[in-house]
Amino acid sequence: MIHPTAVISESATIGDNVTIGPFCVVDDNVTIGDGCILKSHVVVRGPTRIGKNNKFYQFSSIGEDCQDKKYAGEPTELVIGDDNEFREGVTVHRGTVQDNSITIIGSRGLFMANAHIAHDCVLGDDIIIANNVAVAGHVHIDDFVIIGGATGIHQFCKIGAHAFLGAGGIILRDVPPFVMVSGQKNIPQGINSEGLKRRGFTKEEVLEIKRAYKAIYREGNTIDEAVEKLAEPADKFDGVALMVQFLKDAERGIIR
Repeated sequence: MIHPTAVISESATIGDNVTIGPFCVVDDNVTIGDGCILKSHVVVRGPTRIGKNNKFYQFSSIGEDCQDKKYAGEPTELVIGDDNEFREGVTVHRGTVQDNSITIIGSRGLFMANAHIAHDCVLGDDIIIANNVAVAGHVHIDDFVIIGGATGIHQFCKIGAHAFLGAGGIILRDVPPFVMVSGQKNIPQGINSEGLKRRGFTKEEVLEIKRAYKAIYREGNTIDEAVEKLAEPADKFDGVALMVQFLKDAERGIIR
């Protein structure tokens, strides 16, 4: 169903069973997959490719030009997966040619009211981003991350899978997988063990991840020393291997 007040470009591709509500705008070079819902006053600019069964609430702005002053109108892209929910006032910008010209959002994410995802971000699956979170450009967020309300994430930071960021924090460095941080100083508070249990991690896996956390944060090791110490458990446990690889790849240093 397309409401008569909606403005749909002739070059847009609209899938089956799509609902586009009052006063929505769908621009040139936009593809909207089957089963999507645009409730009202939603703006989608292109080039943007949206997968299936995504829901966009009123006043969300999807695929707009980025706010990087170097951006000069190049035809960059936004790609969104399936089954995401974008609540009121969410903004997601396309990429820039200074990176890979693309912003990517995975599947099954929840983006709460007034969250902002800037240019060139790459987001995985099953992410929850709470109200008023601001994610700066070039940020990478891996699967199953939860970000509390009013958190700000500095450009180029990486957030590892299953991490939990408490409300109101300012993230200036990378956050390794499984780690919880809270407060404006973002002091590491331990492992997101409850979240791991809910996602099917075994007790043994959670214990080894806790031991890895201890090696990184509680034993006075340098990053290189922690990586060396964790080499053997990383061969046996995927979660530890994920942490070790993250440490090796961290370009901004990790939060400590």
